[in-house]
This record gives sequence, structure tokens and C-alpha cells, in this order.
Amino acid sequence: MPAPTYIASVKEARMTATRDEVAGGSIELLADNDDVLAYVDLTTAGGTVAGDTWTLEFDGTGTGTAEAGTGTEATSARINDSDGTPTITDLSVGVTGSGAAVELDNTSIAENQTVEFTGGTIVHAPDPA
Repeated sequence: MPAPTYIASVKEARMTATRDEVAGGSIELLADNDDVLAYVDLTTAGGTVAGDTWTLEFDGTGTGTAEAGTGTEATSARINDSDGTPTITDLSVGVTGSGAAVELDNTSIAENQTVEFTGGTIVHAPDPA
């Protein structure tokens, strides 16, 4: 059975609904063992949607948690809704310009370190080839 293909307006509507579901929530950076290394809040708007792409908007910077210790690599991220419920999981993490879903100034996080979230984009699932 072939996978569904969506028209552009449906992709944009789906990404807008996703953004609206988590606006005002938070993004958590995770280690391999799922320890939370740092987090930052999303703005109340959550970012902007253009076509099939949602550009995340962060409310400031994050701070490394005690779980980060002297330095732990962030390997994934998740977005929680405003109630703290994980809603979008398994997001890629990388340094600025890497093309990861969540981009940082540095992916090695230490306790009390200021963490700059430099960018974030989530793209609607691609149409089948």
C-alpha cells in the first residue's frame, strides 16, 4: 500500500496544529540514557510556520542541569507541551549549521553551563518517492 501524499496547504495546516499544541512548552536536551541535560522554554507563539516547515522560537537560553555533570553529549531532544507532557520526541541535535532539528552552540553540556539554542526547524514528513 503506498504512503499518503499531502498537498502543500495540508502540510502547512498540520505543522501549524503541531506548533500550536506545544506553544509555551519547552525543549529538553537528552543524553543517551534520557537524562535531561538542559532545557529552554518555547515562546507562547512557539515559532512560525511557512509551508511544510516550522521554525522554533526559544524564550531565552538554557542552563545545564546537575545530570549533565562535568560534560555530557546531548544526543537527542524532545518537545513538551505547556503541561510538561512529552509531545514530540527523538529530535536530532547538532551544532549551529548542522541541519539538525535543534541546533546549539555546543552539544557537550555541563552543569550550570549556559546553553545557547541557536536554531530549530521541524519539517513535515516527506512525501514518498
